[in-house]
Amino acid sequence: MPSLRNLLQEAQEKRVAIGHFNISDLVLLKAVFAAAQEVDVPVLVGLSEGEREFVGVRQIAAAVRSLREEFDFPIFLNADHTHSLAKGLEAARAGFDSIVFDLSALPIEENVRQTKQAVEALKAIHPSMLVEGEIGDIGTGSEIHESAPDLSKGLSTPEEARQFVESTGVDILAPAVGNMHGMLKSMVQGETKKRLDIERIAGIKRAAGVFLTLHGGSGTDDEDLRKAIAAGINIVHINTELRVAWRRGLEDGLAKHPDEVVPYKILPPVVEAVKQVVASRLRLFNGEGRFARGA
Repeated sequence: MPSLRNLLQEAQEKRVAIGHFNISDLVLLKAVFAAAQEVDVPVLVGLSEGEREFVGVRQIAAAVRSLREEFDFPIFLNADHTHSLAKGLEAARAGFDSIVFDLSALPIEENVRQTKQAVEALKAIHPSMLVEGEIGDIGTGSEIHESAPDLSKGLSTPEEARQFVESTGVDILAPAVGNMHGMLKSMVQGETKKRLDIERIAGIKRAAGVFLTLHGGSGTDDEDLRKAIAAGINIVHINTELRVAWRRGLEDGLAKHPDEVVPYKILPPVVEAVKQVVASRLRLFNGEGRFARGA
């Protein structure tokens, strides 16, 4: 089984991206894994601190590891948006493959200082774990928002990215390039799309020289995503789109079976709805099959 680092390197060379999908229950994990198998590409599943608290840190690590081993399939686990070293160390000890150590809300100097310490501490426990740092402002909460915050003042610059990477030693960088956590109601309805600063992405890639992650990918224009990947994005995070699909699938399952009380008879529409979203995103990120296993 190739390591996550090797697969990211391959993705970078082929100018494709690995899809990262947040999960908070085994139904979502089942759907994401089924979609990755169908498209036959590597996949990352991630859990924020809140999602990990709900599912269980060691429990989800064991579940993902069992899928990887039983099916010999490249599914990897990320500790998404981790805001404290204690929570990071917990994920490292559980065997997570990567972590987003996110102190982007702090002043940049403090973000650099604590992220550098985290890189050293996490790799002392789990040397192969990839550590991601975040700079800039992309908002908070993978939810449905009434209005978009003004994120223009929090955009990342190439020089800031270069200094952050050199000072911290992170393996992956998550910059602010027009992306935003969550979706607006108009995005859920398909009326509007997020747009990205492609030139900024390219400049940051040249300056930082590390793998780049795009957070807040839900609701982003498809062509912007293609251009962002070509410009240097290696991982794309999708969360809110899955949550919307999960909710709609559940409502569909309950409507079809109004008197049913057996979960596994109600939940198949949830799995199918989420699977369709994940598969469509994986095909987009994969650039028409260039990252298919064995290709």
